[in-house]
Amino acid sequence: MPELPDLEVFAANLDKQFKGKVLKEIDVTVTRKLNVEVPELKKKLEGHKLSSVSRNGKSLLLDFGKDRMLGLHLMLHGELQMKEEGKEPRFPIIGFDFTDGSGFFMTDFQKAATPTLNPVISEVPDAFTMSKEAFLELLAGKKTEIKSILLDQKFIRGIGNAYADEILWEARIYPFSPAKAIPAKNAEKLYEAMQRVLKNAIAEIRKANPDQLSGELRDFMNIHHSKKTESPTGARIQTRKVGGRTTYFTEEQERFGLS
Repeated sequence: MPELPDLEVFAANLDKQFKGKVLKEIDVTVTRKLNVEVPELKKKLEGHKLSSVSRNGKSLLLDFGKDRMLGLHLMLHGELQMKEEGKEPRFPIIGFDFTDGSGFFMTDFQKAATPTLNPVISEVPDAFTMSKEAFLELLAGKKTEIKSILLDQKFIRGIGNAYADEILWEARIYPFSPAKAIPAKNAEKLYEAMQRVLKNAIAEIRKANPDQLSGELRDFMNIHHSKKTESPTGARIQTRKVGGRTTYFTEEQERFGLS
């Protein structure tokens, strides 16, 4: 699943490619998750100029003007693809054709990727908008394992499995430590690691593939990598599967609240 850094790059690239263009036609192939009828969607958006594309949590927001916002959530396997002359995409969910002949698609073989007209924007803070004070307060009140806190979109939005591991390793905090057991100074380091890891990842993705609209670039990751056996500082990378997710960690990460 694309996480905050991937989506930040996707949003910037869509904005660069399509900002200011007029939507000629929108084609919805899979309607089961669309929150309005297709005719209403077409009436709302067709003929209007795309003013911006941005990211909010794990969603992309296409702004066509007042009451004309379209949210795209890629879910687990959704992808964005540029329109190519004479080539039809596989597993399309929704397609966008602009008056200059350009366009793009959102696809998903599982048909789970979701378009939403005028989505309700969650009040849960994004990882980039959450203040340090709010982060420390969140951790202080939770007995839950710290990795679960980072992953829970009801507490903080944008982070997924891979970046949670990277953030916790960067802060040297054991992922299964109860959140409230982490001392304040270490919780502050965790907040700073979260900001640093996510910003560095965005820069790495842009450098490796400046026009990227799909995929999850992970080669630069320090420990969340199936082909790496040691951290950059030489510790053996260990894994543990919990709830269908594999956690990567090392003994460099300090345990808090565990006997």
